[in-house]
Amino acid sequence: MMSSRPYLVRAFNEWILDNECTPYIVVDAGIQGVQVPMEHVANGQIVLNITPGAVKGLVIGNSVLEFSARFGGVPMQVIIPLRAVIAIYAKENGQGMVFGSEPGTPDPDGTDPGESPAPKTEERTSGRPTLKVVK
Repeated sequence: MMSSRPYLVRAFNEWILDNECTPYIVVDAGIQGVQVPMEHVANGQIVLNITPGAVKGLVIGNSVLEFSARFGGVPMQVIIPLRAVIAIYAKENGQGMVFGSEPGTPDPDGTDPGESPAPKTEERTSGRPTLKVVK
C-alpha cells in the first residue's frame, strides 16, 4: 500500500487552517533530498510554519512537500520528501500528529529497510522524535 503520510499531512493541514490556527511541521533535515535553510536546523530538525501567509505555492504531493519562502529576507525553494516530515501540529495549542515509521521508510536510526541496523550503544537515546513549543 501507499504511504498514508501525505494524506494525513494534507488532512491535518486543512483541519488546522479551518480552525484558524497556524500549521507547523517538524522535519528531519538529515533525510536525503531535504532542502531547507540549514542555518535554522537544530538537533537535526527544523520547524517550519506552512500557513498560506508564510509560504508561497505550497504543494503537498504524494512524495514531496514544497513551497517558496523567505528566510532572513532571502527567498528559497523548500523541498521536503514526505518521509522526512516527523510531525504536523497547530502552533496555538499543539494539537496534531507525530508520525512513526512506515514500511519502506528509513528507521529512526538511519538504516533503510532490509539493512542490518547499526549496533546500539548505551549512550543512544530512544529514536522517537520530540516536539517542543515554539513561540
